[in-house]
Amino acid sequence: MSKPKIKEIVVLSGKGGTGKTSLVASLASLLKGKLVLADCDVDAANLHLLLKPKIKESHPFIAGKLAQIIPDKCSKCGLCLEDCRFEAIYKQKTNNHFFYQVDPIECEGCGVCAYFCPEQAIAFKEQECGLWMRSTTKYGPMIHAKLHIGAENSGKLVSLVRKEAYELAEKKNLEYVLVDGPPGLGCPVIASLTGSSFALIITEPTLSGQHDFERILKLTKHFKTPSALIINKWDLNPQIAASIEEMAHLNDCSIIGTIPYDESFTKAQLKTQPVIEVNKALKDKMEIIWENINKVIKKYN
Repeated sequence: MSKPKIKEIVVLSGKGGTGKTSLVASLASLLKGKLVLADCDVDAANLHLLLKPKIKESHPFIAGKLAQIIPDKCSKCGLCLEDCRFEAIYKQKTNNHFFYQVDPIECEGCGVCAYFCPEQAIAFKEQECGLWMRSTTKYGPMIHAKLHIGAENSGKLVSLVRKEAYELAEKKNLEYVLVDGPPGLGCPVIASLTGSSFALIITEPTLSGQHDFERILKLTKHFKTPSALIINKWDLNPQIAASIEEMAHLNDCSIIGTIPYDESFTKAQLKTQPVIEVNKALKDKMEIIWENINKVIKKYN
């Protein structure tokens, strides 16, 4: 008998602060033991605050390269300073001497300075940009990561987190990979979305929420990823909520639930727990939302 296909659900918002991570934590609580969690918000990860993972393995994330001038080889010709379009190389003076240095924050790793250096005095080595971790939670295994301050290649780190989570789900014969996607529309979001089974979009009834929902919806349509919508705090502005629902209908995006404004979300955050574990009514509502999610997933898989 063949194994069931793993369903990778990526939760997106188009903007931060909509309740995306709270929703992921609640779904994790409902699906306890059936899923692998993946926190792909590598620039500002916070799912661990609610799920309290115990780190079992930690691995460096190596990506990109960084120039480094070797003082003993440098003839101080200044060619690297002239060639660097990012102004990452500067002249450092000490007493009556000077030498050239590379600013690691400004360096884009293009390699022009190393290529044209007549003395081969510039090392161009791979750098550690962050860490990725394999952890356990009481809801299931979790793959998460942390990008170093100022580091780039977050899209590559997101792809690595997803890959490790999917492989772990295969190994443990689990049915779901639940991805807490990053906010916005940039490279990390695209890396979270491409190739996934299903996009769950959460938004709020504000003008910015409506605008960002429209943008994230265009992205899911571009990648032909089935999507569904949850409106959080929908009762704050029912008129805008209705406009968002109309937009979803016109774009074949299923509406699977609305969540009213509830201070339990804040209380749950203070207790560092999924909100459905502190509010029975929200748990009942989330169970209905999960049933609706399953219906949409089965429609496309």
